[in-house]
Amino acid sequence: MLSPLRFKPRLIQSLKGYTRERALRDMGAGLTVGIVALPLAMAFAIASGLKPEAGLWTAIIAGAIVSGLGGSAVQIAGPAGAFIVIVYGIVERYGVANLLISTACAGVLLYLLGLFKLGTLVRYVPVSIVLGFTNGIAVLIALSQVKDLLGLEIARMPADFFSQLQVLGTNMDSLNPYALALGLGCLLGLFLWARLFAVGTLKTDTLAARLQRVLRPLEALQLHHATRVASHVPGPIVAMVSLTLLAWLLELPVATIGTRFGGIPQSLPALALPDFSWATVQMLFAPTITIALLGAIESLLCARVADQISGLPRHDPNQELMAQGVANFVVPFFGGMPATGTIARTITNVRAGASSPIAGLVHSLTLVLVVLLAAPLAVHIPLAVLAGVLMHVAWNMGEWREFGRLRQYSRHYTLLMLGTFALTVVFDLTVALQVGLVLACVLFVRRMSSLFQVAATYRDSESASFQLYGSLFFGAVAKIDPILTTVENSPRGLTIRLDVQSLQSLDRSGLDVLEQLQRAIELRGGTLVLQGLNAQPREAMEKAGFLAKVQTSPSSGGSAGERPGGWP
Repeated sequence: MLSPLRFKPRLIQSLKGYTRERALRDMGAGLTVGIVALPLAMAFAIASGLKPEAGLWTAIIAGAIVSGLGGSAVQIAGPAGAFIVIVYGIVERYGVANLLISTACAGVLLYLLGLFKLGTLVRYVPVSIVLGFTNGIAVLIALSQVKDLLGLEIARMPADFFSQLQVLGTNMDSLNPYALALGLGCLLGLFLWARLFAVGTLKTDTLAARLQRVLRPLEALQLHHATRVASHVPGPIVAMVSLTLLAWLLELPVATIGTRFGGIPQSLPALALPDFSWATVQMLFAPTITIALLGAIESLLCARVADQISGLPRHDPNQELMAQGVANFVVPFFGGMPATGTIARTITNVRAGASSPIAGLVHSLTLVLVVLLAAPLAVHIPLAVLAGVLMHVAWNMGEWREFGRLRQYSRHYTLLMLGTFALTVVFDLTVALQVGLVLACVLFVRRMSSLFQVAATYRDSESASFQLYGSLFFGAVAKIDPILTTVENSPRGLTIRLDVQSLQSLDRSGLDVLEQLQRAIELRGGTLVLQGLNAQPREAMEKAGFLAKVQTSPSSGGSAGERPGGWP
């Protein structure tokens, strides 16, 4: 019997044999990822059309809930770039209050997915669709940041792609060169920082070795130590602090968090219940499904990546979905936004040495302390700098090399990926996922039907033999038509032998077409003989009573892979 209280959080398992050394590593990792999450949480909220504190409290509350209840040892949850386009569209169309309701309903769906052990179903989403909408979202994130990157004076950006292009084009005369300089400086600095300090440690060993050959040993040693220390400082924090200080000292005329939002509240969020009605839930059905589906895909993909790079025990997908569901149900009551597992922060957590969910809890505590102690300083952060941070996130989010590799893959793969990408950019993620999944099913049926074959092996005036290969299902039943044509054009009393030892599976539609064939043969005084039935087709035929209407015989002894061609 299913129980909603049957939780098996990874936190409880991780605390067995927990040592002081692991605790210190987790605290260091949590502190690091908390600092990384600070600019991203604010940037994601602002880009989604919300206030910066919505992103901060989502990172704090959802991060703590998922770390405490989730099925992964190292996953960090919070606002994610993938949700920017979805949330912005919902806010534009339905308003912030309905976004909160939709998020809470999505949380219920995520919890039910985990409760009924449906977490593994997410793996059935084709990778081509995942890459298509991921790249499409990355393009839309980058486009949404052009306004702040250029410092354009636009009161409100529309949600759809072509309207955004039109609005940006008609307001280019309000370009702010100071904002552009800050944004490009941030973007360039993040790319350089990522190259210098790749994978969490600088290629400092190489740099220090070169400097040792030209500088005194002590100086080289000092530089080597300095660069190692710098390698642990997150790039977004370096960019945000340095460029904010520069803009403040020079008094640059650029939009900041303070000028647009009035700053960040230096207090804990208040519990607020959004107006709820069944009519509202029905109206928000499509956004709710989109948030739940995207949240499930993002969180479980992130958890799988964490498994691969951490070397820790594999995550529990169903427990992870239940935790994500609880987080998304609770966060809206504190004015938050949808949350999911975040790859960038999770990877940072792993590389900083995290070994248990304690690191995620420390990450949330770090953000709480920053908000309570340093909120007044956030008013000076230029929006152009946060736009540069999100531009960098969008670039890292996209799998751009996959476009160049499309020639290596099938036309089906190419059609799915490019189709999902185009639909995500031009329409929205809801349409892209719906059409993409339907198209994937259609292409899969077409592919499977092409694998089913009928080969004519023998023919004389009294009998004809055919061999069936593959799966006879609804998408392949038309390939039985040549046998029906043979029966209709032959003299009465014809015996049709079907060698089905290579028939692997049979569905109701396939059985129905065999029954039609049997009736056509019987009406003409003939006989249908089946040879070499496998387990699944035999079971299906027995349940339907079909075997009682035909003759059966053992396999003819031919190889299952042998395909005699044509009539002898």
